Amino acid sequence: MRPAPGRATPSAMHGMETRGLGWWAEARATLALAWPLALTNLSQHAMAATDALILGWFSTEALAAGTLGANLYWLMMAPALGTGFAAAPVMAQARGMGQRRGGAGRGWMRELRRGARSALVATLILLLPSLLVLWQGESILRLMGQEPALARDAGAFLRAMMWGLIPFSAFIVLRGFLAAMDRPGPALWVTGAAVVANAPLCWLLVFGAFGWEGMGVAGAGLASALADLLMLLALLVLIARDRRLRRFRLLGRFWRIDWPRLVEVFRIGLPISGQMLMEIGVFSAAALAMGWFGATAVAAHAIALQVAALSFMVPMGIGQAATARVGMMAGRGDAAGAWQAGWVAIGLGAGFMLAMATLFMLAARPIAWAFLDAREDGAAAVAALGAGLLTIAGLFQLGDGVQAVAAGALRGLKDTKVPMLLAALGYWGIGMPVGVGLAVAAKMGPAGLWLGLAAGVSLVAGMLLLRWRRLSEASRDRKALAGA
Repeated sequence: MRPAPGRATPSAMHGMETRGLGWWAEARATLALAWPLALTNLSQHAMAATDALILGWFSTEALAAGTLGANLYWLMMAPALGTGFAAAPVMAQARGMGQRRGGAGRGWMRELRRGARSALVATLILLLPSLLVLWQGESILRLMGQEPALARDAGAFLRAMMWGLIPFSAFIVLRGFLAAMDRPGPALWVTGAAVVANAPLCWLLVFGAFGWEGMGVAGAGLASALADLLMLLALLVLIARDRRLRRFRLLGRFWRIDWPRLVEVFRIGLPISGQMLMEIGVFSAAALAMGWFGATAVAAHAIALQVAALSFMVPMGIGQAATARVGMMAGRGDAAGAWQAGWVAIGLGAGFMLAMATLFMLAARPIAWAFLDAREDGAAAVAALGAGLLTIAGLFQLGDGVQAVAAGALRGLKDTKVPMLLAALGYWGIGMPVGVGLAVAAKMGPAGLWLGLAAGVSLVAGMLLLRWRRLSEASRDRKALAGA
């Protein structure tokens, strides 16, 4: 069988160099790439957290509706995000091949450009059905048993926010291009500016001003969509103004479809989409299940999820750096370097999440109150339940960080299919059934759902860690870099 493009074969592995950096040098190189990526993720999540804060100050019902809408939104974005993330290993390996050849010729530049363009086309293809689903968000949520008032407000939120899908997905692809080029700074500057602009814009659109009543929940969705569009436009301008980056002409002849590379992006990206659907889907399903226990449970879940997702942005950034570092090493034939880069990144992610676990367990109640107005009826009940869920979230912080970074390292080797299957087993074979069983059969309520999530995340982390160990050590021993 002919090997897939970009995969190293056993025979090719015999020619691989083993010139990996020292451990501390690799840690510094990973951190230099990871911290702007992590801050970019944090900035993007800060916009969502800001929207949640503003909706929480507007009303508990608005926060619950925004949470339901946001969960469906991210679920529908997962297919396009997967193909967007697929561009990162393709481009990183292309750059690594250029380094292996001493940068000679423009072949590697052409390969990198092909990967970026094909990822953009793939995201557009996959977003069309997502937009149709989101337009019918209210009907879908009502079919899922949500309260009619919450479903109505969530539907209005989605119809405003959905217009940010295309620009945000394109932004993700361009951010992967910048990471492959060791230039994560522009994406960080753009998202930082978007955070600053989003807060007053969201407040204005939700609450109104100067006699205008505002849009309520829908205003938060519109603010997010406008921020996504501005981020994409700003990043395109920065790339066009950079002499080193604009020579790739990423959007030149964009209408010409590169079928071989498009197929490769789908081959790598669809399993990533599947894995993301498994992960986002289980938390979205948990949010929908919270609706069985009323608005207080949904609001408390929203608080705990926002905080847990905020801490997750850092290991996610480290995982993105691992994709770039491992992919670049694999592309230039440095098997030992790829092995070392992955383990260093996993260690960094685990260390950060241990610190977050301690914080969650020690400061759960004040964190929960930060999202609420003490004068609001029912705020005390939401804070108490939210603090309990945050304590449970602390239990799986380590697992959440390890699985994020291990998945990123495996993507650097273009290994995506097996991680998707492992996510399906952990999240849906264990996590969700256990959570529903504890919540309903054992009558533990919302806490039972989160205990099930903790079990699922921890199981996925362990399985991905074992997968990375097997493939990385096989590559270091001159076996197939892409795995058996």
